Amino acid sequence: MRLASTHATVQRIWTVELRPQPGGPALACPRCTLHGHPVQAASARSAALTHLARHARTDALPGHLRTCQCRAHGCHWHPRHRGCAGPVLLALTRDRSGRTWRLADACAACAAATSHTAVVPATLLAPRPPGRVRRGPGPPGGPAERTRVREMLTYLAAALPQSTSPAARLLALQCALRSDTHGHVQLPGGLLRGMRLHGRGELWQELEHTRWLRRAAGKYPHTEAQLLDAAVLSQQPGRGARARAAQWALRPTPLAPPTGPPPALQLTALALASHTLGGAGSTDMEVLAYLCGHSPHQTAELLDRLTASHTLTAWHHNRETDEVLWHLPQQHATGRPGEHRPH
Repeated sequence: MRLASTHATVQRIWTVELRPQPGGPALACPRCTLHGHPVQAASARSAALTHLARHARTDALPGHLRTCQCRAHGCHWHPRHRGCAGPVLLALTRDRSGRTWRLADACAACAAATSHTAVVPATLLAPRPPGRVRRGPGPPGGPAERTRVREMLTYLAAALPQSTSPAARLLALQCALRSDTHGHVQLPGGLLRGMRLHGRGELWQELEHTRWLRRAAGKYPHTEAQLLDAAVLSQQPGRGARARAAQWALRPTPLAPPTGPPPALQLTALALASHTLGGAGSTDMEVLAYLCGHSPHQTAELLDRLTASHTLTAWHHNRETDEVLWHLPQQHATGRPGEHRPH
């Protein structure tokens, strides 16, 4: 008898809809009693993500019981690809209008093949531990830092509007990784000057306009803010580990571009570094463009610029599979024993 035969009956798909109303959008969810809850237009995206995350926490399942829901529905969420493969992840998908959002279990291959989709890090959905767990610091620039930055870039790609500028995305990344458990963050003036973002008030206004954060009164030269994205408050691991990831993101070895690059180039290099091991890396072009808020054409131009500056030795786009591969100069092609190539 196959005791696992009931696994396919467990559905892990949640959908919410932002319905236009005369007084502003209303949030509706067919899985619960939420039928037209009014939300602020600027914070509607965050409200949808927060509601979906609550369902995922409530309907949690052990890893061995989770299955690819896309495959269970005949894989009609995406074009045909090489088949289901990889671990089962939580995939967040929005329609082209941005009104309907779906959170579902999907294998890595299906999630990568689905348009307008980002993988939601498990660290953003895990319940807070009852007490603080002490862990020794890992090596700077190790796999833990890369993973945390990659996960946060993925989340921010879903949580922020696509029109969010590269500089604002870099600022949001530092805020999310350096915030405390109450969502409060304090960025020193020296850090912002090093990022060439000091005095860039329009970037804070850009994030305030999306209702992702709110600036607070801070003591000069520090800038303080309160994050309004509820999902970011549930981050694991602790603040120290996240701060190390934030520090690595400032100089993402082994793929740090020359000093003072424009934000678009800096963000692209950071996304590449989070997918790099040793002297090479790879991901899908659509994934890379999505993480940076660019079009594939813009991403290709930025990859050319990184090659011209000798940050990359070469890169290649396989248009049949959409996979992008890149190689680093030999002096940067260093890896750590026991590391595994990120997917």
